[in-house]
Amino acid sequence: MSKSLQAIRGMNDILPEQTPLWRYFEGTVARLLDNYGYRQIRMPIVEFTELFKRSIGEVTDIVEKEMYTFDDRNGDSLTLRPEGTAACVRAVLEHGITGGGQVQKLWYIGPMFRHERPQKGRYRQFHQIGLEVFNLEGPDIDAELIVMTWRLWGELGLRDAVKLELNSLGTSESRGRYREALVEFLSGHVDKLDEDSQRRLKTNPLRVLDTKNPETQAILVDAPKMADYLDDESRAHFEGLKARLDAVGIPYVINPKLVRGLDYYSKTVFEWVTDKLGAQGTVCAGGRYDGLVEQMGGKPTPGVGFAMGIERLVLMLEALDKVPEELARQVDVYLCAFGEAAELAALALSERVRDQLPSLRLQINAGGGSFKSQFKKADKSGALYALILGDDELAQQVVGFKPLRGQGEQQSIAWDALAAHLATCVVQG
Repeated sequence: MSKSLQAIRGMNDILPEQTPLWRYFEGTVARLLDNYGYRQIRMPIVEFTELFKRSIGEVTDIVEKEMYTFDDRNGDSLTLRPEGTAACVRAVLEHGITGGGQVQKLWYIGPMFRHERPQKGRYRQFHQIGLEVFNLEGPDIDAELIVMTWRLWGELGLRDAVKLELNSLGTSESRGRYREALVEFLSGHVDKLDEDSQRRLKTNPLRVLDTKNPETQAILVDAPKMADYLDDESRAHFEGLKARLDAVGIPYVINPKLVRGLDYYSKTVFEWVTDKLGAQGTVCAGGRYDGLVEQMGGKPTPGVGFAMGIERLVLMLEALDKVPEELARQVDVYLCAFGEAAELAALALSERVRDQLPSLRLQINAGGGSFKSQFKKADKSGALYALILGDDELAQQVVGFKPLRGQGEQQSIAWDALAAHLATCVVQG
């Protein structure tokens, strides 16, 4: 017997029962970003591999071990995008939309791909909403990104479940001085470092700070601190960011070990973390990358952004019981029609009602069936009310109106009065 076809491990179907919550979350974020003046950009899922090697860094875990890379028929090396910032920078450079100092405030949404060990909240195909801002170099725009996410957590009911962690990586020069000091310190303890940290010491030593190994974490207690190596510009920038967060009243903690996993970050880095999802605690993260555009062939251009994981935030909404009740109901009204003449009238009547009530979720029974079977489908749909149209109703040009979720007797409503009645019972009520 041939093996049944299945989805690739770590690449999941999002089923109809799940999509209402996804659409609610995505719609909430989209409205918020519109209100703050951000515009959507859509980039390809596949890019030339060189893009990610040049931007993320060849010695990062993502490029070394996690990318889905293949040669196409032309012999070009292509990669399914593992993150969105590099692709967004490529797009703004290619189309020249940041030239001449133009400020761009952009956002995007879509799947990303990394070959990781699948677990709850970490998948090989995962979905992100990302923001990128170009040609603004002050701490005010860094603060705006964080303030927006704080407002989002409030709208979703998640503020009590997340914590903001901040750090500054300084400029490339100050980070270089810190890197030298860190390597010198860790080299004196190399025999006590875990295997992964020993490898990172030679390739990307700042990532050692991000280790989860308790023995290595104990060694890092006495390691040099990035704050002691910051240049005056970076220190002033970081103080300006903290002052703005304090002014709004957003709580935060300074995490000197927060470095992020990508080479392009500089100055501000931040993460929103939670303890509600087990090991996968980061739900939104980002920072400043003032050298990335130039590194990719453009003119010096300040940049800052973040990405949030949709899967993890959807899991949080479910775990904390923050899913709006109305999402469980996908149909407001179910129209049952009995006989061909009633079915024809039901179709015309339903379209007339939709013209008058565009937001009404009205489903017409399809496939015929007895009175009992149609009512069973009406109940299963989750609708609040059933409409009944048979020969008697057709003759009198009325429709039966029956509550399905509460008290109330069935009544007859004239066709011309149906939209107004539904507006009172469903749309407004």
